Amino acid sequence: MECAFCTSGIDHCHGTLVVHPDGGFAECTDESCADLDRVRHALIIDCHTVDAECSCTLAVEVEAELRQAS
Repeated sequence: MECAFCTSGIDHCHGTLVVHPDGGFAECTDESCADLDRVRHALIIDCHTVDAECSCTLAVEVEAELRQAS
């Protein structure tokens, strides 16, 4: 079975794009991925889905708690 995007010549990635909630940081599970644009990825997940203890997730939660406390 061949990938429809590959046979059509459409620029894409077979990896999963892992997006961090800070809005400016993403990484791909495919080490050969050269472009982290969301359009190139069929699979996109938030980092807390992979790692509930991700440091960026904790930073966002702490920031939200500090805003509520003030």
